[in-house]
Amino acid sequence: MKNSKKWYDYLWITSILYLILGFFNILFAWIGLLCFFIPLIISITKGSKSYCNKYCGRGQLFDILGSKLKLSMKRDCPSFIRSKLFRYGFLIFFLTMFINMLFTTYLVFAETKDLAQFVTVLWTFKLPWQFAYHGAVSAWTSQFAFGFYSIMLTSTILGLITMIFFKPRTWCVYCPMGTMTQTVCKLKHRGKN
Repeated sequence: MKNSKKWYDYLWITSILYLILGFFNILFAWIGLLCFFIPLIISITKGSKSYCNKYCGRGQLFDILGSKLKLSMKRDCPSFIRSKLFRYGFLIFFLTMFINMLFTTYLVFAETKDLAQFVTVLWTFKLPWQFAYHGAVSAWTSQFAFGFYSIMLTSTILGLITMIFFKPRTWCVYCPMGTMTQTVCKLKHRGKN
């Protein structure tokens, strides 16, 4: 008997839509906060990584691109990427970049810095993104969107690179949200023992 697809099997479409919508209007970047809060809420309330295993549209997208479209070399992930040192180091780096983005947003809110209408890719390359800014909201709201879209685009690019060279869902091995939810689940289960 063939397995029928569930609604959550199509969440990969949301990952593509997110990137496309942010290209046309940067304010759509705010929707990406769902990818931060939902996994944490699930891990805190249920003590599980079901978001990562079942609902993560990005992981599904990498799986489709790598497995079904055969864009992956399907090699094993290097052991250093699986190591706790790398995963937690990447999480700390990622959180540092997130805090820096929040600080920049605050500076724009406090009117000590002007709105920067660019997207930073791989935390290095600044791409002009004025075409996606329409000035409909306050500058700090847009600044947050530019910063958050930068983070989401960068993490997608990193995931695509590791998908190509290794197994399709290699990003999931070192995904900061996956590391955070795994930590929450471990702490929650440790508290029960």
